[in-house]
Amino acid sequence: MEIKFFDDSLEKFLEFQDNSSVAKILRTIDLLEAFGYKLSMPHSKKIAENLFELRIHGVQKIRILYTFHKSKAVLIHGFVKKSMKIPKKDLNFALQKLRQIR
Repeated sequence: MEIKFFDDSLEKFLEFQDNSSVAKILRTIDLLEAFGYKLSMPHSKKIAENLFELRIHGVQKIRILYTFHKSKAVLIHGFVKKSMKIPKKDLNFALQKLRQIR
């Protein structure tokens, strides 16, 4: 499955992560590319209609929100998760971008 970045904000987010985290993020993105819709826990989880999260575990818990569009996985937004729930501002930001795609 082809992976596409929604915009360059996710690339900027990756620039601020340590090398170990970036390696784990890239490995998880490779899993998404290989398994697509079939990728599931512990690497991926559905969080809303047409919105999923890539789950990267390490020193920090990093999440990348994504969707599927025209047989591509579109990476929308990345953030460091600091609590049990996805912060509302991050979720709303991703949902706003999702509406632009749909």
